[in-house]
Amino acid sequence: MSEIQTLIESRPPSVAALFLDRVAATPDAEAYRYPVPPVSGEGPDEWRSLNWRQAADRVHAIAAGLIELGVQPEQRVALASSTRVEWILVDLGIMCAGAATTTVYPSTNADESAYILSDSGSRVLIAEDAKQLAKITERRAELPELTHVIVIDPQGVNLTEDWVLSLTELERSGAAYLERNPGLIKEKVGAITRDQLATLIYTSGTTGRPKGVRLRHDNWSYMAKATRVFGFEPTDVLYLWLPLAHVFGKLLTSVQIEVGHAAAVDGRADKIMENLPVIQPTYMASVPRIFEKVYNGVAAKARAGGDTKYKVFQWAADTAREYAMATQEIRRTGTGHVPLALAAGHRIADTLVYSKLRKAFGGRLRICISGGAALAPEIGHFFAGAGIPLLEGYGLTESSAASLISTTDSYRTGTVGQALPGTEVRIADDGEILLRSPGIMEGYHGLPEKTAEVLESDGWFHTGDIGGLSVDGYLHITDRKKDLFKTSGGKYVAPTEIEGQFKAVCPYVSNILVHGAGRNFCTALIALDEPSVLRWAADNGLEGRSYTEVVAAPETTDLVGSYVAELNASLQPWQTIKKFRLLPHDLGTERGEITPSLKLKRPVIEREYQHLLDEMYAGTRER
Repeated sequence: MSEIQTLIESRPPSVAALFLDRVAATPDAEAYRYPVPPVSGEGPDEWRSLNWRQAADRVHAIAAGLIELGVQPEQRVALASSTRVEWILVDLGIMCAGAATTTVYPSTNADESAYILSDSGSRVLIAEDAKQLAKITERRAELPELTHVIVIDPQGVNLTEDWVLSLTELERSGAAYLERNPGLIKEKVGAITRDQLATLIYTSGTTGRPKGVRLRHDNWSYMAKATRVFGFEPTDVLYLWLPLAHVFGKLLTSVQIEVGHAAAVDGRADKIMENLPVIQPTYMASVPRIFEKVYNGVAAKARAGGDTKYKVFQWAADTAREYAMATQEIRRTGTGHVPLALAAGHRIADTLVYSKLRKAFGGRLRICISGGAALAPEIGHFFAGAGIPLLEGYGLTESSAASLISTTDSYRTGTVGQALPGTEVRIADDGEILLRSPGIMEGYHGLPEKTAEVLESDGWFHTGDIGGLSVDGYLHITDRKKDLFKTSGGKYVAPTEIEGQFKAVCPYVSNILVHGAGRNFCTALIALDEPSVLRWAADNGLEGRSYTEVVAAPETTDLVGSYVAELNASLQPWQTIKKFRLLPHDLGTERGEITPSLKLKRPVIEREYQHLLDEMYAGTRER
């Protein structure tokens, strides 16, 4: 039995127990690092730290405060907040109280927030600020089970109401309660069983109301141990900015506790590139869109520097991809070497391009984990060749985030790696990926019929994704089963694969949706990245125009058309994009066009832009 399999077999029943073990083992080591903006609003943030003992003091006070409010084991406490250190402390406090966290994205509207709180039966809501509180205040009559709201940042909140108090007040009350009951937390954590509900995560979904995914304490304990295959060390520093309401971000909090390294926590996505040189992380995780934006930003900057600089970048990018493919093939076969000319070119490109990219990421980054959606192989090969391995993984909310992962010793760009220890994978006759592991959910909350549709009695979970396994267990994802479509000519098209290829070709794209179900050719709706396309516009006679005006300009259509032609050259005839339309604005969560984890809500987008789709197919034979 391997060391990691031994860890899995001997795992504690809960992450709450894992947290107590961590505090006891390394109480004075740095646990969390978090930014404090300047009072004046100008200048850099001040970064402060909590060691494990200090974090435990707050976690225990939060747990005791919730218990004093009457929260019982497995009762739900909702958490609606952006990613910040308090999110983690509150989540741990909820678990140490034996209760369960209902995660709510801060971008969720009032109607859906009320639905989640009602469906989950949440007794308490931890709200980030007055904005989150307001969503529930207007729907309070619909939430008879909700007894209290705790506000993290109480600025502008009326704390005189008896059902609203601040997190500071809760911690103060909880600390006093602990003085009277010193053995409370140890007792509560010791009583937690593996099968108790720990987290209720509502899938953002692309259609209809979200479903609550019931994840048990053992799901997280298993994930914490199984992901040791990444090889993280106590000296590592994680930059954690992902939404913690999403299963991907939540997983990282368990991994970090297991290893005991520091985590720099700041969910402000617009601060990522500014924070990286300050934090100097050794690893971070992200959805592919962030890596696409970085790549496109570098490409656009090189293009703006003139033809020579852009040609150097293109050469360096091609060299990085060729080098990455060569080294991965050598690793796969155990034979061969990098050609001397390629190795020499790679060294030159490293000096000119790659080293600057690594410096922008803080200079110490050795691992980037990419998940949540498919990563275009061209993007993955570029970063790998530039010395920043993008390790793809695969999983779903229903599998506690990670089921297959790549590691620095065995990653293959274009695959999502191999199964975690303790996880089984097989491919159904229709190509659907099936999973079985201790990470699989208990089921959908209050929806036994929906649970039975995806979870077999013997534990196999139907993912809804299509893919294939290599003989040595590497998984390649083709598309979502429901997203695959057939043209009127009978040819199957995987839109996600084409969309990913276009993002690697066009440095100005933000989002793209490929359409063609039942049609006689494929079309696309394309949204451009505003900063990138405006920089291009300023250098090409369109300076001073708004984003909407730039998108409507024929010059922009010609620009994007050249990239569509480049894409089409690599596709089969039935996959090619015959026509496209540029959207007047980027896709956004506020309009319900993409999920908080940046997945396209295809039915929503197609309904919203039906007139553009109809326009592209006007006068053509549909079937």
